[in-house]
Amino acid sequence: MVWEKQWSEAIAKQAVWLSGLVPYGRAAEILQTVGQIDISKSSIWRRVENWGEKMQAVEARQQVKAYELEEPRPHDQNRSLGKMGVAMDGAMIHIDQEGWKELKVGCVFEVAARTGVDPKIQEEVDLGSAVNNTYVAHLGGPEVFGRQLWADARQRSWMEVEDSLAIGDGAAWIWNLVGEHFYASHQIVDWYHATQHLAEAARSIYGESTLQYRRWYRKWETNLYQGHVRQLIRALKQQATTKPDKSEAILEQRTYFKNNVKRMNYLEMRMEGYPIGSGMVESAAKQFKTRFCASGMRWSRCGAERLIPIRSAILSKRFDKMWQLAYNSPPF
Repeated sequence: MVWEKQWSEAIAKQAVWLSGLVPYGRAAEILQTVGQIDISKSSIWRRVENWGEKMQAVEARQQVKAYELEEPRPHDQNRSLGKMGVAMDGAMIHIDQEGWKELKVGCVFEVAARTGVDPKIQEEVDLGSAVNNTYVAHLGGPEVFGRQLWADARQRSWMEVEDSLAIGDGAAWIWNLVGEHFYASHQIVDWYHATQHLAEAARSIYGESTLQYRRWYRKWETNLYQGHVRQLIRALKQQATTKPDKSEAILEQRTYFKNNVKRMNYLEMRMEGYPIGSGMVESAAKQFKTRFCASGMRWSRCGAERLIPIRSAILSKRFDKMWQLAYNSPPF
């Protein structure tokens, strides 16, 4: 009996699911230990190649469908549709004969209030949080990734929500995609990345961990959070003028804040119930790296691309749905 006929659909599903979590060899060990199912590493790899390609086809059809959906119905003012958001980030994975390449990762989420301690005022308040997250990822340029992320948002009724937010780290490609697909959304630079640049500005002016560094940083961190980014930009320009030997490094940070001045209304966004950090997508990027960047791992481009939709479906808690769509898909 040929290998494919020896496998039930249920066993194939288990093998593919495990492969989205752990290396192929480890997946074979788990199936053997837990289910007394004797399957080789190479056999599991072939199943992933097959089902990963089918899931890629499902994603492609979903993208086409997203652009064919009818325009949303007029909003019923008596019905609250809530808020949603998107966040984008990148993770580097090693591709054989190509080197390190960026895997673009996107998250679509709903916004909900969660009680927590505001790190700035140290008081318990309702903070905007990302919930019901789903993820997409693409190994390649931003154009395909943007369509992929938009398709996921569109299928989740993005066009019918009352308001929305796009979060990124300041990279130009992110805001270009936001302008193309999510142009009606509020935009915000992740708070953590903004404070990293603020710290770098402080180091450029005063050096590492000096008393002046700490005082300057604390002052402008508060001002930045309160929305006084234009004052910060003027202060950095003045510092660059008075410290010509450090002006290049200072002006580099000034440019970052100047380019994102309209995306740094942190207090306002928090008061409106939005998250101001991109932890939801940064966490996902790390989880992709966990699967693709273990010690010694090298991927062919094709092999990585076929595992990506499997990993995405698992992180999005919709592997069963994707499996059924792939299982019932028409032949290529």
